[in-house]
Amino acid sequence: MAREKWYAAGLHFECTQCGNCCSGPPGYVWVTKEEIRRISEFIGREDGWLDKEHLRRVQFRYSLTEKKDGDCIFLKRDGEKSYCGIYSVRPLQCRTWPFWTENLRSPDSWNRAGLTCPGMNRGKEYNFVAIEDIRLQKSW
Repeated sequence: MAREKWYAAGLHFECTQCGNCCSGPPGYVWVTKEEIRRISEFIGREDGWLDKEHLRRVQFRYSLTEKKDGDCIFLKRDGEKSYCGIYSVRPLQCRTWPFWTENLRSPDSWNRAGLTCPGMNRGKEYNFVAIEDIRLQKSW
């Protein structure tokens, strides 16, 4: 199976704390009810839910909200560096970046994503098994 995938030899990624994956054009950070509960607990809410400042309903799903500048509501900036204010309980969608199926469709897809993510193609090497484990992860 590894031979079928263009990334069978592995890929490199190391977060540079640029914040690009957590900002930019409008989008969705999908969260499950369990992730909402974890985030709520982490930020000190006792009701197990998030308010409209942090969470929005999109049809039958939930997404974290964004600030007016496009940043995720939980993205913190400190000079040149950015970090997630809920890193230890961040949603699965965030945990699996950049090893998303759409980024792994082809070398061109990977390299297009890398245009805005300076951590792609540098740093730690992830072998095929590690990439697939991340890509196919369905829950924490």
